[in-house]
Amino acid sequence: MKTAVAFRHVPFEDLGTLADTLHSLGYECRYIDTPVESFAHLDPQAADLLVVLGGPIGAYQQAIYPFLNDELRHIRERLAHGKPVLGICLGAQLIARALEAEVAPMGVTEIGYAPLTLTPGEHSDLLAPLADLPVLHWHGDRFAIPQGSSHLARSAVCDNQAFLYAPHALALQFHPEVSAIGLEGWLVGHASELSHAGIDPRQLREQAAQYSPALAAALSQVISRWLAPLAS
Repeated sequence: MKTAVAFRHVPFEDLGTLADTLHSLGYECRYIDTPVESFAHLDPQAADLLVVLGGPIGAYQQAIYPFLNDELRHIRERLAHGKPVLGICLGAQLIARALEAEVAPMGVTEIGYAPLTLTPGEHSDLLAPLADLPVLHWHGDRFAIPQGSSHLARSAVCDNQAFLYAPHALALQFHPEVSAIGLEGWLVGHASELSHAGIDPRQLREQAAQYSPALAAALSQVISRWLAPLAS
């Protein structure tokens, strides 16, 4: 069986519906809780897939959260050896930083369900299953598109929502993996942020119930399309 390692930063921001997709594709998944677990015996090239998940910190905050240095080193080595890496939100920003692209605050926060605008181009079909679906956005930082990468999507608030690098690294600023039940952990874990932003959790709950089933199916198609040529 193939192996997928997920770097997790907070317990409630997990693989979500992505776990079901990976299991269906023959992957055994395990988590590394990077803020508290050692990287000493972790081989960057051992896993068939690395998934770097989200979290409420900045990808540029190594001075405050030193474990990010280990994550960046791990990601860089995988990228250098052509090993698949999927990044979601903070994970996408860490891929960008590993590729020497800037990550910085946007000056606004993007939280809630809203659609993407897909970028025409060579890889435009990759995110096509998500074209007509509002996806969950939850971030205040923005990555620049790394050199040699293909820009895949934007939103009304943030111009850089996804990129593909060469082609074994896929970076998604948004959260297609969050299920309706999984969102409940987010609503509690980020309660202070939601209150500060003036966002009613009940609205997010209603949107999750409406969109999550279709998002799970679309995400499965996206990941299957991306991984298929990499596994051949």
